[in-house]
Amino acid sequence: MAERTWETSKVCYCEHVMGEVALEAEVLYPMDFLPDPPRVLSHRCSHGLECNQFAKAACVWAGTNPNYDPFRP
Repeated sequence: MAERTWETSKVCYCEHVMGEVALEAEVLYPMDFLPDPPRVLSHRCSHGLECNQFAKAACVWAGTNPNYDPFRP
């Protein structure tokens, strides 16, 4: 059976929550006997729920503002 896990891809400081956040990816690993590579299904921020409580849109990682990614260099 395939396995889904959330893996931390990056840890950085976020000015929105004024603290460190973990940027995570949901990865789907195929069954052992299939030659397919792992697939990334979705992304999230460890503080995304907190950012969604604010009155204004946060960022792409919180899922509220697809035009702003504060962690893109």
